[in-house]
Order: sequence, then C-alpha cells, then structure tokens
Amino acid sequence: MANTYDPFREFERLFTGNARVPGSTAMPMDLFRKGDTFTARIDLPGVNPESIDIDIDERTLTVRAERPAEEGDGIKWLSRERPAGTFARQLTLGYGLAADRIEADYADGVLTLTMPVAEEAKPRKISVAHKDSTESPVIEQTQPEPAEA
Repeated sequence: MANTYDPFREFERLFTGNARVPGSTAMPMDLFRKGDTFTARIDLPGVNPESIDIDIDERTLTVRAERPAEEGDGIKWLSRERPAGTFARQLTLGYGLAADRIEADYADGVLTLTMPVAEEAKPRKISVAHKDSTESPVIEQTQPEPAEA
C-alpha cells in the first residue's frame, strides 16, 4: 500500500505545542489539502493588506501583519478585546512543496495561501516492461556441408 505524501506532517506538533509563535491566537488558521494543493486560510480582520508581509526562508514560511490600535483624544474604552499590533505566524513547509509557486490572496479579512505539491513529489506509477514468454526462440538451421570424396 502506497503512502500519500504529506509535507505538513509537523503541523500538528507546531500548532498544538511549544512551537506556537507568540500572538498566533490572533491569527487563527484553517489548513486543508484538496488534490495536489494545500490551502491555508488565516483570519486577519481589520488588517491593511499593504501591511501583510510573507517570507520564505528555507522551509519556514512567515506571515506578518499589522492591525493598528485605535487611538485618539476623547476615546474612553469600555471594552477592548480585539488585539492590535504586529502579529506573526510561521509554518514549516515540507520538502515536497513547490515554494516558487505559492500564491497569496487577501479578501474579506482572510489571507488565503495556495501551496501546490511539487511535480517530483507527486506519487506516480512505474510501468514494468515485459516480453511474452510464449514466443519460441528463433533457431537458425544450417545445412550440413557435403562430405568430400
């Protein structure tokens, strides 16, 4: 039975353990695979799209975004639950992703990262060449030379 290649094996460990980036709760994420593409959707409501910065360094993809705090004279806060400031989230990418083809789109407060699997990492079949064993081998027959008298 063939195993399906999954370049995000470490995600569970990264996002449930100590490797969580501080403040990442302000950037909740859904991650799923459909066919040969992984998709991450990160909630970034109230973020100016121009403040979103995405970098890849080796196998680490970092998303940074800034949500400015509302400041001003005459504001008396009654409740302030929405975090403000600069937020970052890091994803460890598997070796089988096509990092040069990752795309990002920001719409309705959601950043969508589309990460295709590299062609060389996709499962493939190898055909086996064979010859028909029922064929008879070709035997050359030669006539004996006449004996000399």
